[in-house]
Amino acid sequence: MTSEEILTVKGLTVSYGESKVLFDMDLGVGPGQIVACVGRNGAGKTTLLKSIAGFLKPLAGTVTSGHVSLLGHKPYDIARMGIKYVPQDKKVFSDLTVGENLELGSYATGDYNWDRITGYFPKLKALMDRKAGYLSGGERQMLMIGRALLGSPKLLLIDEPTEGLAPSIVSHLKNVFAELSKSAALVIVEQNLPLICAIADKVYAIKEGRVVAELSGRDSIRADVCERYL
Repeated sequence: MTSEEILTVKGLTVSYGESKVLFDMDLGVGPGQIVACVGRNGAGKTTLLKSIAGFLKPLAGTVTSGHVSLLGHKPYDIARMGIKYVPQDKKVFSDLTVGENLELGSYATGDYNWDRITGYFPKLKALMDRKAGYLSGGERQMLMIGRALLGSPKLLLIDEPTEGLAPSIVSHLKNVFAELSKSAALVIVEQNLPLICAIADKVYAIKEGRVVAELSGRDSIRADVCERYL
């Protein structure tokens, strides 16, 4: 791992109370890379993203972006550093319209270029006046990712983006992620192995809070290979 990486995690150990969840975890993300974390439910994938994003305080280890440590910073400070977290729960401000949800992101970042967002997600343009509580799961995911893109982040942390979504939406997100990687790095927690194998530059297999394999290259990033470690 080098200081040129967008994200470097070394020796990360995290617990919930007395129960350790992550053990001495290492991870690296280079500019423009799509890095996937795969593993069964409860393996620690979401805990990893929350720790990077500043929602959890590790017991040990380092999390750096370039030469800057992320540890000890509030989540909103880490977001201002260009590292955005898109959680799994697909929660939006339900009583606000799609446009008002984006307005909040624009206010926080000073970025009002919504044309870029609707370029990735054209459907949002037609939904600007709809209350977010009435959106489908796929539409909510588009809104959450679109809102995170405001401010042109250098790294997106995206947790289970395709869970429960229709195949057509999954196919669209696959294309969006490939396009996004031209301007930002992505860390994606995902159980859809065919999707991951199609877009990822590197895959970390996580089992019981430990990285059990690091895969790179098309020969290694295959569903049958990933499954061996899960």
